[in-house]
Amino acid sequence: MHLIANPDLWLAFLALSLLEIVLGIDNIIFISILVARLPPTQAPSARIGGLALAMLTRIALLFSIVWLTRLVQPWFYLAGRSFSARDLVLLGGGVFLLGKSVLEIHQALEGHPAEAGRARLRGGFIAVVAQIALIDIVFSLDSVFTAVGMVRELSVMVAAIVVAILVMMWVARSIGAFITRHPTIKMLALAFLLLIGLALVGEGLHFEIPKGYLYFAMGFAVAVELINMRLRRRLQARHPPPPGSG
Repeated sequence: MHLIANPDLWLAFLALSLLEIVLGIDNIIFISILVARLPPTQAPSARIGGLALAMLTRIALLFSIVWLTRLVQPWFYLAGRSFSARDLVLLGGGVFLLGKSVLEIHQALEGHPAEAGRARLRGGFIAVVAQIALIDIVFSLDSVFTAVGMVRELSVMVAAIVVAILVMMWVARSIGAFITRHPTIKMLALAFLLLIGLALVGEGLHFEIPKGYLYFAMGFAVAVELINMRLRRRLQARHPPPPGSG
């Protein structure tokens, strides 16, 4: 009861929930792009399953605080730099995200309908969920270390993560549909994942790029593109194409 009656913990819970939602944007984008390859009947299950895996991974890491602290202990030294298990996970996740984003951009630019169909078949339900689970581990490390740095009460951290994931489940379908409908937004989303992958690689090499800069840049780019989309719709309404031109 003392936790419920403590206003400081409520403020910490709200702040951490909001921060977890912001940190989960890259996770939502990655999941949305992956599930777009699945048939419409399988996409919701993969989306909800992927976010549920993210929640379980974060909670499991929170309950393994002692083991989590060992991840930051140096394993070996190379070129005067120390590398821990966390660094290796971030490096691997960053390289995976870079490779996946580049492949998706190449497919969007060069792919043909027949190739897209084969890619859809290769990207089956199990393969998509496996990729989501893999990247969930990487994103969960960042999320959990942020939670541990902000709050000391384990119950508050768990509650904030559960609420953040539930919100992400609620908005993931709308975000995914919006990205799918607008190719330029999808390209911006893939560019954002490229930046996140680069940031993860940099963090694994002990060269940290503040995430706030990346989120601001992405938000600004999306805002500009939304203005462009509205402008294009207005111009099309004023000057509709002549009949038979399409």
